[in-house]
Amino acid sequence: MKYSEAKQGRVFVIRLEDGEIVHEIIEQFVKDHAIERATLFAVGGADRGSLIVVGPGESRSNPVNPMTFELDDAHEITGSGTLFPDDKGNPILHMHIACGREENTVTGCIRNGVKVWQVMEIILTELLENTATRQYDPNTGFKLLEP
Repeated sequence: MKYSEAKQGRVFVIRLEDGEIVHEIIEQFVKDHAIERATLFAVGGADRGSLIVVGPGESRSNPVNPMTFELDDAHEITGSGTLFPDDKGNPILHMHIACGREENTVTGCIRNGVKVWQVMEIILTELLENTATRQYDPNTGFKLLEP
């Protein structure tokens, strides 16, 4: 295990609008507000055509071959995530959501493009006094958190 400590900074209450791409809007928001590190949670709707990563094709393959799932209609969502800069200082959101419609639920990472259906509410909490970053890991191909 690796860890570091942080202090809580500003807290933002955000409403995303219909059709916005979640990770793009949040990453632009943090740039605009000089936020380097944060944690967040979300509730709202994801629209048809949203793509989520639902796991690797094989659990121990190298390179990792991600499986994606496309939502076929609007889904209710709840999710949480973290935001840390990469080695170039770019904010990278890592967020997972559970998407439900009727009795079916699918859970995954939003990185491939989740579109807001009507509204999504985000509570974003800035993390201060911390130097954690996301660093490229050649074994997985991921930008892993280095606390």
